[in-house]
Amino acid sequence: MNTSTTSASRLESKDSQRAKAPDASVKNLADRLTAVDPSLGVQLVGQSHPVVAATALRSLSPDAAASLFAALPPETQTAISAELPSPVTSQWARNISYAPDTVGRLMEPAVGVFHPHIRVERAIEELRELVKREFITYVYVVNETNTLVGLVVMRDLLFADPTQSLSEVMLRSPFTLLADTPLMNAMKEVLVRHYPVYPVTSPTGELLGLVRGYRLFEAQAIEISAQAGSMVGVEKGERITTPLLTSFKYRHPWLQLNLLTAFVAGAVVNFFQGTIDQIVVLAAFLPVLAGQSGNTGCQALAVTLRGMTLGELENVKVTKLIAKEGLLGLCNGVLVGLSAATGMYLLASSEHHPSALTLSGIVLMAMVGSCFISGLSGSLVPLVLRKVGADPATASSIFLTTATDVASMSLLLGLATLLML
Repeated sequence: MNTSTTSASRLESKDSQRAKAPDASVKNLADRLTAVDPSLGVQLVGQSHPVVAATALRSLSPDAAASLFAALPPETQTAISAELPSPVTSQWARNISYAPDTVGRLMEPAVGVFHPHIRVERAIEELRELVKREFITYVYVVNETNTLVGLVVMRDLLFADPTQSLSEVMLRSPFTLLADTPLMNAMKEVLVRHYPVYPVTSPTGELLGLVRGYRLFEAQAIEISAQAGSMVGVEKGERITTPLLTSFKYRHPWLQLNLLTAFVAGAVVNFFQGTIDQIVVLAAFLPVLAGQSGNTGCQALAVTLRGMTLGELENVKVTKLIAKEGLLGLCNGVLVGLSAATGMYLLASSEHHPSALTLSGIVLMAMVGSCFISGLSGSLVPLVLRKVGADPATASSIFLTTATDVASMSLLLGLATLLML
């Protein structure tokens, strides 16, 4: 990044030398790029006028804009680059070099960068032109090696003596974010600061760019909203407008996996087919136990995933989490088990079954045991996935459903076989 005052002035927009992009066209394209699948976004940009495409890309988050720009054909990149200040495309190229979900993917070019010896009056003079084209919150002060040495708040700059140098009015050693910091860690660092903009630096202190505060929380909100789909095998990148074939490719493999795991639950039922033939009333309670234990597991899963996303597990022992969810499952299992047992007793009695009381006891024990196992599974599934290096949210509900179905059916039919046959 060139940080001299001369190069800073080069950030002036090229739109003054070209036709202005129609606002309606830019907004329409930007809205569509935000909503559609990335592969379709490449097509939309390629079909748009370079001026419209360039303006629309700049309205997207830096991560989305950089990823989309990198996926464009070289000739389209060249046409769009001609309509953008060079620091913007250079920043996008740098952003792509950082891992997903890091601060570096959200960087924007640092505008308003000066050396410490520059006088206040000269900085203000240059800023008058820059603020017409760029949204500037702070002035950044760097030395000859582009190391960030200070930051100047606009209010301090405007009320300072015009003859003072920036080194005399700047805040020294300002708070910064490292480019390779994971977004969740960055959110924790800025949670109590609430600054509108944060400078981003390398480990050596070199100013690499800036990230706006709302972008950090916007990115994490998108990540959290994608978890619900990830739990059932929906890719995070899939949108309502994703093409049919692409959605099919995303989803179908997980459905095949779900079918395979369903065969496991089916095998359990088949193993106890003789018990079901002799005690037909048990069949009515198989979906009851499976549904109740499944909901218990999903509650534990949701809390565990939320804790992972918010970084709460760093301050809580995993064993404590597992024990808590298991105990919650046990307590809930006792209460819903009593209700289910009452239902079984009433149903069996209405059919004049001689072992109505025994059946109700079996339902109670099966419900308590399956809810206990479901609570443990809901917390263990994402933890195990993370341990093996997989996305904790990816298809976690498929594995959880298998565990809860097998547990509930095995307990109900197994206890019935053991106590009644």
